[in-house]
Order: sequence, then C-alpha cells, then structure tokens
Amino acid sequence: MKVNFKNTPVGNLSNIDPEDVGDVLLKIERSFNIRFTDQDINKIKTFGALCDLVVEKVKIVQSDSCTTQQAFYKLRSAINAKKPIEKCDLRPQTKLCELFPRDNRIEVVSDLEKEMGLHMNLLRPKPGIVWAFAIALILSITISFAYGLIGYIGTVISITGLVLAGKFGKELKVKTLGDLSEKIAREHYLKCRRDASTVNRAEIAEKIRELFADYLAVEPASLRKEAKFA
Repeated sequence: MKVNFKNTPVGNLSNIDPEDVGDVLLKIERSFNIRFTDQDINKIKTFGALCDLVVEKVKIVQSDSCTTQQAFYKLRSAINAKKPIEKCDLRPQTKLCELFPRDNRIEVVSDLEKEMGLHMNLLRPKPGIVWAFAIALILSITISFAYGLIGYIGTVISITGLVLAGKFGKELKVKTLGDLSEKIAREHYLKCRRDASTVNRAEIAEKIRELFADYLAVEPASLRKEAKFA
C-alpha cells in the first residue's frame, strides 16, 4: 500500500475510541510477537513514536527482503499443497472467488489456514444479515424494559444469530491473492517471513499504518509521524 504523504493533512488519532486503538495495538503485538507495557502505552503520543517503539522492540536480525512477497509465496505453496495448481496460474491478480468456491469455501479456507499455521480472518457474513440481527438486538433490549421475558428471548436469539453469522459467513473480505498476501503480511508479519528470525525494519511503519487503516477505516495518507493519539 503505497501512499503519497506530500501536502496530506495530519490525522488526529485522539478522536478514535481508545478501546479501538487498544485493539490495533493487540494486533501489532501478535503480528510482530512483541508486548507493550503500561509504561510503553503512556509514552506513545504520536503515530511516529509508536512505529519507533515497535522497531525498537523487534530485536531480531535485519533483512531487506519483502514480507508481502514472501506472504504470497507462502500462500501459493499452501494452495498447491492442498489443491495442486500450476504455479504460473497463481498470480497476485488471481481472484479468490475462483480459488475458493462458495459451496465449500469455509472448509477450503480452514484447510488452508491449517496448512499455513495462521488465521487469515478472510470470511465474513453478508452485511445485511449482520444489520438485521443487530437491529433485532437493539429492539429486544428496548422491549425487555416493558416485556422482560419476550425481550430476553429476543436478545438471546439476536446474539446467537450474530455469533452463527460470524461463524458461517462466506463473504470474502478481499478480492485477490495479492490483497490476501498484503492482509496476512500485516496481521502475521513474522509468520510470513521465510526466516522468522529476520525482519525488514523499513517495512514496519507501513505495516502498522495498514493495520490502522484497515481496522479503524483511517485514511492511510493521514497517518504521518506527527499524527497525535492524545
């Protein structure tokens, strides 16, 4: 994800819910196999400071190799291991809907995750289904104040529906093999490296920026070093 930062307004991260920022920090910890202490969190005032802290904590050997490219090779090898395809037919532009047919998509993706040893978080339910159960949940909670039992039953059904929708959703979050390579490279950085004892420090800020942009719907170009958390 290459962005042009020239003449781009600096983002104000203080407007983002602290719990959402905390969720992204957990993703960063998992991706880079590091841990933030309370003292670390208190020191992080800007996006640049966060990136510098991650670079400081990742104390392994430097290597200039591209992690997204290695993630693509890892994906390609895993797909071929489960369903032999000519490697030349698997390109970054290859559409995932062609690789993962809808009728058995959940099983195919699950097998691929086991082969790769990581969770891709690739599938989701249809937005319409999520909205329907979410609205039902809100209505059920509201009704429960006047009709306790009916509201309680509706709440249980709505929550169960949301859980099942998430578990059995078949919609793809990204469209191509290249998109998926970028996704797992930022969410499972070290696991995508050919040699997990190496890191390309020049990539770290960009991967962190991608995590924030993807999870919090923040414009990537606004995530400059000066962007403040508080």
